[in-house]
Amino acid sequence: MKILNYLLAAVFFLFAWLQRNDVDPEIYSKPSFGNPTLDSALWLIFYAIIGVGFLLINFKKLPMWYFALAFIACLAEMYSSGPGLWENLFGDRPFTLTQVSMSSDDSRVELTREFFGAVIALAAVIFQFWQKKRRSKN
Repeated sequence: MKILNYLLAAVFFLFAWLQRNDVDPEIYSKPSFGNPTLDSALWLIFYAIIGVGFLLINFKKLPMWYFALAFIACLAEMYSSGPGLWENLFGDRPFTLTQVSMSSDDSRVELTREFFGAVIALAAVIFQFWQKKRRSKN
């Protein structure tokens, strides 16, 4: 389990590192929090904290406040980016996650990606919580 946690920590640190490219206001026209730089910084911090969680869980139990804040953050992001996913799925234009390239000039695409990023983060936090509960039983 420790090796998997180290691998997942590396994945979330990679996600955090990739967020640094997501600050172009011409492309990133409708971020969840209204400001592309702030939104990108919050995602970077969010992914990095989950990565740190995967490192720490190898050595000690994560506190319940970590899980509460992480669950709330994931659900809040899913709520704020959900309308973009909804429009992408059921709007007038066909569903897409890439368009011509990964750089999107369509805000519904960026919000759809953010929604799925929050789903991935939520799955990671649930996995961390499962590990905490499993260790508590042993």
